[in-house]
Amino acid sequence: MFIPRLSRSQIKKMRAAGSSAARTLHQACAQLGVGVTGAQIDAAVRRHTATEGGTPAQLGYHGFPGSLCISPNQVVCHGIPSPTRFEDGDIVNLDITTCLRGFHGDTSRTVAIGTPSEEASALMALAESCMWAGIAQIRDGVELGRVGEAIEALATRHGCSVVREFGGHGIGRKMHLPPHVHHHAGTGGPILRSGMCITVEPMINQGSAQVVMDPDEWTVRTADGSLSAQFEHTLLVTDSGCEVLTLASAL
Repeated sequence: MFIPRLSRSQIKKMRAAGSSAARTLHQACAQLGVGVTGAQIDAAVRRHTATEGGTPAQLGYHGFPGSLCISPNQVVCHGIPSPTRFEDGDIVNLDITTCLRGFHGDTSRTVAIGTPSEEASALMALAESCMWAGIAQIRDGVELGRVGEAIEALATRHGCSVVREFGGHGIGRKMHLPPHVHHHAGTGGPILRSGMCITVEPMINQGSAQVVMDPDEWTVRTADGSLSAQFEHTLLVTDSGCEVLTLASAL
């Protein structure tokens, strides 16, 4: 499996794309609230990405109709922005990928609308912790499978499950590149080397890990109707660990 290692100039462009995506995600999350629609967030993301000098990579990707994925409550991923209004207690994942000067930054966050239940709050906290547990494994010379081992160990310890059908990926000149980043144990995988860029984006379900797809052939939901949450960052592998290219500190 060929996994590209980026040059210094390419890494600089990845940092810029990651920072841009982080700023757009921050702006989008700040606009979420009771009564707001996914369509409104979609329009805001299109505007903000344009002011950044970039384009939304999701828009038109294999026919996807939105500038970002919006996945509320039991929607695991790839939710299409819609006119439906968010309600108090909803949890909503916003997944944004910005293409800037030919390179991509990919990041997502799950946000509570109003006052979430204790169970929803706990799930969001766990999903974010699972992402960081996976990120903590990344450094030059480490087998990629250790990322998934750490994520699944933490999720199952708290009685939750990890979606297996979808995972992270390599990223750079394209939004999706090798390798596939599994978020569960027993996957092995290639050895990470400094200069590689990947995403870590575990989808954590309150109940079963099983998922189903809507007739629109995009929207993925939990099969048992339980809540799902996700957080994501774009990472650059380094000799001693990794650099998070989509941190909020980049704002």
